[in-house]
Amino acid sequence: MNRRTVLKSMGGLVLSTALPVGSLLAAEKPVLRIAHLTDVHLKNDLGAPGNYVKCLHHVQQQSPKVDLILNGGDVVFDMNKENLNTIDEQWKLTHSIIKSECSLSVKYCLGNHDIWWNENSKGHTFYGKEYSMNQLQLPKPYYSFQQGGWKFIVLDSVHLDIDQTWYIGKLGDEQFDWLKKELETTDKQMPVLILSHIPILTATLMIEDDIVNRWTMLGGDMHTDTSKIIKLFYQHPNVKLCLSGHIHLRDKVVYNNVTYICDGAVSGAWWKGNRRETAPGYGLIDLFADGSFEERYVNYQV
Repeated sequence: MNRRTVLKSMGGLVLSTALPVGSLLAAEKPVLRIAHLTDVHLKNDLGAPGNYVKCLHHVQQQSPKVDLILNGGDVVFDMNKENLNTIDEQWKLTHSIIKSECSLSVKYCLGNHDIWWNENSKGHTFYGKEYSMNQLQLPKPYYSFQQGGWKFIVLDSVHLDIDQTWYIGKLGDEQFDWLKKELETTDKQMPVLILSHIPILTATLMIEDDIVNRWTMLGGDMHTDTSKIIKLFYQHPNVKLCLSGHIHLRDKVVYNNVTYICDGAVSGAWWKGNRRETAPGYGLIDLFADGSFEERYVNYQV
């Protein structure tokens, strides 16, 4: 009998002596509580540093306590067209705030604004993802780890389009093969959480103004290999939850028993209030041993 079955069977009945109250409470306790912070876009302007500190404090004041922060990318405001001095300042500010204001472990995912793709800088040592990978001490832009009986898979979803001037959401053959092997070699009883910057699947792209007779979906807004990834997940029922950001809007889509959550941004509308109807915030997720989870979106500014 799993956690939810026990709860449904309670409805006004006395608990069976075969399941002591202590056992029920133990079954109810999550194995891990995580905070999903994404799209911080930190720079020393627009009140961003103070609000980021407020968010980090809000996370650390949660009860029960948060065990781990997943940072979903766009750590700094924008590396795309900035010079190295500006980029250095943004990263120094990031490290300073984390060191002084955050006692929790943080796992990072790369976002499109964490990549230096200035077309005039090709051939430079830091061109592409290397600079941010060094800042975050990531040997590879995608990786996995285990904690609390769950497998976490962090994806690199941002890649240059075929014209080499803009980005699209995808994995590429090498990373897809790696993901396939990761899932194949994971214990089938171990639940899996996927973290990406660009959503694998989201309904937020339906929210547009002035639609005439069709929606426009850009390859940089959602994974272009969604169908391929979803087919892979279908072969691995232990994939339970996919977290993303990028859109600065909050939604939840459930497809083939996998829940896809696009959380709103810590920065909201790039530190200018709400992004449409989504307030600045972060996701708070309780993970349970049986692969179930409970989640909510938290506005840290109220």
